[in-house]
Amino acid sequence: MKRRNFVKAAGALALCSSLKAHASITSASAGKKEIYEWRIYTLTGEAAALDRFYEETLIPAYNRKKVKVAAFAPQKAGEKVMRYFLLIYPDIATYYDVKNEIWEDKTFRSKAQAFYDQTAPSPVYSNFETYLCEAFDKIPVHRTPDSNRTLLELRIYWSPNEEANQRKMNMFNNEEIDLFDKVGINSVCYGEILAGPRMPAITYLTWYKDEPTRNEAWKKFGSHPDWQRMSKKPEYAHTATNNQSIFLLPLSFSQL
Repeated sequence: MKRRNFVKAAGALALCSSLKAHASITSASAGKKEIYEWRIYTLTGEAAALDRFYEETLIPAYNRKKVKVAAFAPQKAGEKVMRYFLLIYPDIATYYDVKNEIWEDKTFRSKAQAFYDQTAPSPVYSNFETYLCEAFDKIPVHRTPDSNRTLLELRIYWSPNEEANQRKMNMFNNEEIDLFDKVGINSVCYGEILAGPRMPAITYLTWYKDEPTRNEAWKKFGSHPDWQRMSKKPEYAHTATNNQSIFLLPLSFSQL
């Protein structure tokens, strides 16, 4: 090949590679997935103090930064009083920005200081666990429950290793969420847990009109031919070996 033609060919290849890279970046940007942060509080003081802080101070501050916040209490009271908050970030960049910028928000700091001053010597909670999650490909943006929802269910699935965890996500993305839609298991959001107290794991949230409606939906799911078929597929074997189900009631100020 003559040098001039070689240079032209090299230039064309470079341009082609550049265009492909640009297209890939543009596609990735267009397909942003939400980031979910679950905060699960174990309370030692009055729940009303934490609820008021979220409703009047933290949620308005996060809303100003395009972050929606859902708030829940357990359906059944246990030995410990708990609160569950779900913070929905439009993307990972927003999560990072809010973590840093919230402390520079003068309105937030001014309103929040009384709560911080009160709860430093007399803590309202002993601790809170955090689960940081990235939305599944199938549902990159959460679905909003109907206004008649009275019950939500948070599920956490743990896998024996990272590869099994990936296969469980594939099961949801490729088949299981579609079946949920058929039988009335109403999806809100699904997340791969990026960081949490037990790994590897995934989590998801569903909603129902009431508990009998929920039980009927899961009965249909368990007996459905699609579930019988997919549950026997070898590619889904041993994907989730432990799980937890938590029934939640939305608080009056919850944004889901």
